[in-house]
Amino acid sequence: MTLDAAVPSLHFIVQFEPKPGCEVRFREALERVAGPSRAEPGCRGFQVFESRRAPVVFAIHSEWVDEAAFDRHASLPHTVEFLAAAREWLTHDVRGTRLRAL
Repeated sequence: MTLDAAVPSLHFIVQFEPKPGCEVRFREALERVAGPSRAEPGCRGFQVFESRRAPVVFAIHSEWVDEAAFDRHASLPHTVEFLAAAREWLTHDVRGTRLRAL
């Protein structure tokens, strides 16, 4: 059994709905956090999505080697800064889902 099979990776999905007029600033914040997040140890993937229809909705799907890698990600300065901005620009609290593949 390989390590990958023994310890399933963690997937995290979160959706964001910016307040009217905050869409561009929020998109820029997403772009700023994506690069450093992808470069983190333990990050297997970090994809950012934008809805094709109005109102604009954004989403992130990220994959991490394990829960510890994701927990480290959540405490890093670029993530903390992004979440602080998100609180100001979103219509809702940031809520994501931690998942594992079946």
